[in-house]
Amino acid sequence: MKQPTPDPWKREFSQFESHDPQYAPLVVDRMLELGRQRGASDLHLQPGGKGLELKYRIDGVLQPAVVFPTTVAANIIARLKVQAELLTYRTDIAQEGRIRSPAGDVEMRVSTFPTLHGERAVVRLFAGSGKFQRLEDLGLPDDVLRPLGRLLQETSGAILATGPAGCGKTTTVYACMRQLATETHARRSLVSLEDPIEVATPGVAQSQVNPSVGLDLATGLRFLMRQDPEVIMVGEIRDRDTAEAALGASLTGHLLLSTFHAGSAAEAISRLSDMGIEPYLLRSGVLAILSQRLVRRLCECAQESDDPVARLGLPIERVRVPVGCEACSGTGYRGRFLLVEMLTAERTELGRAILSRSDTATLERLAVDAGMVTRWQRAYDAINTGRTSPAEVRRVLGFTEPPLSASQ
Repeated sequence: MKQPTPDPWKREFSQFESHDPQYAPLVVDRMLELGRQRGASDLHLQPGGKGLELKYRIDGVLQPAVVFPTTVAANIIARLKVQAELLTYRTDIAQEGRIRSPAGDVEMRVSTFPTLHGERAVVRLFAGSGKFQRLEDLGLPDDVLRPLGRLLQETSGAILATGPAGCGKTTTVYACMRQLATETHARRSLVSLEDPIEVATPGVAQSQVNPSVGLDLATGLRFLMRQDPEVIMVGEIRDRDTAEAALGASLTGHLLLSTFHAGSAAEAISRLSDMGIEPYLLRSGVLAILSQRLVRRLCECAQESDDPVARLGLPIERVRVPVGCEACSGTGYRGRFLLVEMLTAERTELGRAILSRSDTATLERLAVDAGMVTRWQRAYDAINTGRTSPAEVRRVLGFTEPPLSASQ
């Protein structure tokens, strides 16, 4: 497979002269614009002995772009901090701020951190409110989209989006809230408590935690309950107090949406149980748990392969491998799509297993027997239809043994 060439990136910045007084502002504006144009989710500025290295995370993978001279590294970081309204004279502490694009369509979160060779900066680029407005925009399979849409009409219960960092959990939850805000025409009270607020959402009363005054997620959620909410979005469940408050709200006439870090839908149940959440809260309070991953889509330049090694031990019938071309910048992939599984606890056997604190493997087996299509099966289908490669599935899902299917 061809490796991405850095030359196109270098050409973008070679037009600027480092001795120009406007070098830092010009470079920062250009790097942010390139990030938006090429669909990057993150921009990394990593200081080192050879200079300040710029990398873009595109389709979930970091791509090296260019290394700026050490002599201008501090100026570039300082300019970024000015735009994010951070303290430029404090280079010894971590800071966080926000930049709004001139067009107002993309919001960026800037995080700086002191390192051995100077300040490191990471910019997270959030998709504008025009993208992923509704659930239909996420590319969910029909057997998940339809049930999830019905569950959003419920008046109580919890819907959790789970997975590792960067898998689109927050995007899914925001799409749910936007859909509710659009469909209810302001006839339902929608509130959120986030850390931090990532995207402004019309029709939702959004609040942000402030630990300095004692307003954490658990405390804020208890106060929100007095605001007459009907639908509550909690940015992320991170600890037992937040989990108890959130799931408790789901049993008292509130629809709750949140995200949670877990490797699978069944593992989310086990992790919450390990945190000390009572089984009855999980059995009665949880409507559905989605576990999702984002995998890269093969570019049109991909080629068929008969090499058994290319299967990487996966039970698949067809293999297409990335090649690389100008359109995909030599990566072999263009864009990403979701692999998602959805567990519902309405089935009797699965519900009993939750109450008896069964392990993750048992819960997943019962969920599959009840009809859940796992993330692995979605991955096999995506490979067999030529949408992605075995290497990409292994990169995202790992090299653990896939779970048993219902037929096994």
